[in-house]
Amino acid sequence: MELSIIIPTYNEEEYLPKLLKSIKSQKFTNYEIIVSDANSADRTREIAKEHGCRIVTGGTPGIGRNKGAEIAKGEYLLFLDSDLELTENYLEKVLNEIKREEGSIGITLMNPLSEKIRDKFLHNIANWFMIAFEKIKPHGAGCYGIIVKKAAHNKYNGFDESLNYGEDTDYIERIAEQEKFKVLRDAKILVSTRRLEEEGLIKLAKQYGRSTFNDFRGRRTDAEELEYSFGHNTKDLIEENTLIKRIESQNSKKDKKIKLLKNEKSIGSEITPYKRKKIFYSVCGEGMGHAVRSAVIIKELLKKYEIFVFASDRGYEYLNDKFDNVFEITGFNTVYENNKVRNKKTLINAIKDTPNNLKENYGTLYKKAKEIGPNILISDFENYINILSTIINVPLISIDNIQMITKTKVEYPPESKIEMIKAKGIIKYYIHFAKRYILTSFFYPEVKNPEKSIIYPPVIRDKVRELKTSYGDYILVYQTSTSNNKLINTLKKIDEKFIIYGFDEEKTDGNLTFRKFNEDEIYNDMKDAKAVLTNGGFTFISEAIALKKPIFSVPAKGNFEQLINGFYVEKLGYGMFNRQLHNKEFLTFLDNLDKYKETLKTVKVENNSRIIKEIEDSIEKYAID
Repeated sequence: MELSIIIPTYNEEEYLPKLLKSIKSQKFTNYEIIVSDANSADRTREIAKEHGCRIVTGGTPGIGRNKGAEIAKGEYLLFLDSDLELTENYLEKVLNEIKREEGSIGITLMNPLSEKIRDKFLHNIANWFMIAFEKIKPHGAGCYGIIVKKAAHNKYNGFDESLNYGEDTDYIERIAEQEKFKVLRDAKILVSTRRLEEEGLIKLAKQYGRSTFNDFRGRRTDAEELEYSFGHNTKDLIEENTLIKRIESQNSKKDKKIKLLKNEKSIGSEITPYKRKKIFYSVCGEGMGHAVRSAVIIKELLKKYEIFVFASDRGYEYLNDKFDNVFEITGFNTVYENNKVRNKKTLINAIKDTPNNLKENYGTLYKKAKEIGPNILISDFENYINILSTIINVPLISIDNIQMITKTKVEYPPESKIEMIKAKGIIKYYIHFAKRYILTSFFYPEVKNPEKSIIYPPVIRDKVRELKTSYGDYILVYQTSTSNNKLINTLKKIDEKFIIYGFDEEKTDGNLTFRKFNEDEIYNDMKDAKAVLTNGGFTFISEAIALKKPIFSVPAKGNFEQLINGFYVEKLGYGMFNRQLHNKEFLTFLDNLDKYKETLKTVKVENNSRIIKEIEDSIEKYAID
């Protein structure tokens, strides 16, 4: 016998016939069917007999599968739930693929027995999850077609019968630690959506989210914790053998705990008076603003907490030079051409890079989360840790300026409504469900939900606040994009000296001096500049305001965050905002430098103590033990 199909059941007279019919329709025939029934009160056993199945008394799913495996004659075991249906040639395809891949255990992808777009989308997400974590954390989204060598099943003692939830994930993880695991791609299995319909999306998402979080922390989840029951339309299934197994398990756990306590030091004997909370701090790597702000905050938080930093691109390079425990991830990068966001190219790059980014980033973030067990997550507009928070159910705090667009009643140019709608959609996708939104801003619109969001002044580095401002004979230019050639041509026609950062080159071209980014040099140049010209990056504008420098902002076309910053620069009287750089407008700006300076003198620059306290208070409030 090549294959034994094992199906645990309890009151499955409605669904079991459909599964058995789909099995009988397969071309592959070298199999047996074993139904492990938990004393069903309906016709389940009768139906199994009618279809020629071998029947054994089961219990909870784990017990039922083990009972079936005990009498199985096949070289391979295929565990199916009763509300599944096999697709054409499913058995032949899964056997051929597991043999070809030389795997000991595998699980198949799934399609819903539903035409609803929601259901198809959710099952595609589940399939993606299994593939993305295939080599990182072998995982089964339910017992939807687990195929395993019987020898491996026996070697690793089958399903853990003390578990009444997540026994399938535990089973896969234990075997995959020592044997080859594979997500099989050749065949898909059809899955009922009845539990989704009965429980509802929100409850089901909470169940799977909590159980996955517990997996991260090295413990299994009890069905009672999730209000989960084996079987459907019943509340009273409590098998005697389950109760016995629980008693045996509790006695075993008690013995292990006593032994563990004997070997461990007591809390009172430790020198450290408290355990430092562990924080994962993830930073957007596009531009330098996120990294500069985060460095100031991380430096302060390190006095009380253990910090593990994740960043991409230039942000990673900057932070890695300053701190230990900095890990590189990949990030989303906007494509600029001539100071314009190229949405099509940005989207194409995102589609092309996303599969590798997901695999690499979750390889890094997931493994570190499992190894370290963070108590809280912080994001400076970095979206992968946002998704990680959802998966592992560890609370997230958002610290950035970009959420001003979604969390406040921000003003914007009337003609920019479509840009605003697009920006809100993207920002909400990036960071959602944070416990606390700590916003940094140099302008202060009304906050939509003060219970969740709060605004603080920009985070300014001590070395910048301590600089003594003077006004020289040049204008400092800082660009986010390296491709703004129109800007260069325009500046050459203006009778002023310009020191330019952002083009990643060192050279002099007439009245233009180009410099590569250097943290100390750029702020020496800023403190002595008579004005600054920039796109609309928040950190650069904030530090220019702190140094009382008039600002001419030319936001990159399509970058709504820069547009808002430029809009408020002009609204508050700190300078001018224009969608393009023209000689006439720029000369008008230069004529009004004294007026802007007078307004900037009224701006009070405070230290960062208030926002640091807010962050620490939020950590203490939301961190898990």
